[in-house]
Amino acid sequence: MKTIDKDELYRHLCEFLKSKGVELKEGSYTQRIRQGCTLLTDAANTTRKTVKRAKVKADQKLDDLRQSIHEATAPASASSKPSAAAPSQERGKGRRRTPAARAKARQRK
Repeated sequence: MKTIDKDELYRHLCEFLKSKGVELKEGSYTQRIRQGCTLLTDAANTTRKTVKRAKVKADQKLDDLRQSIHEATAPASASSKPSAAAPSQERGKGRRRTPAARAKARQRK
C-alpha cells in the first residue's frame, strides 16, 4: 500500500462532494474538514508502517518456530548411525550359510 499524501484525502473528498453537487468554499468549516482529513491520513500512514513492522517480526518469529520444529523432528545425524566399519555386529543377521560354510562350522565344534 502506498502512503497517502497530506492533502490527497481532502482533494478526493472535495471532488466527491463536487460530483454530488456540494462545493466546499474556504471558511472555518473547510479548515476543520481539512484538519480531520490530515489526521485521518496520518493515522492511516502510521498504521500502515506499524502493520508492516509487525508483519516482518511475525514472519521472523514464524521462521524461528519452523526451524525449532525442524530441528526437533529431523532424523538423527549420520554420526549416530552405525558405521559400515563394524560388520561384526551385523554378522549372522539375515545371511544364510552355504553348505560348505556349515560344514566348516561343524568341524570347528
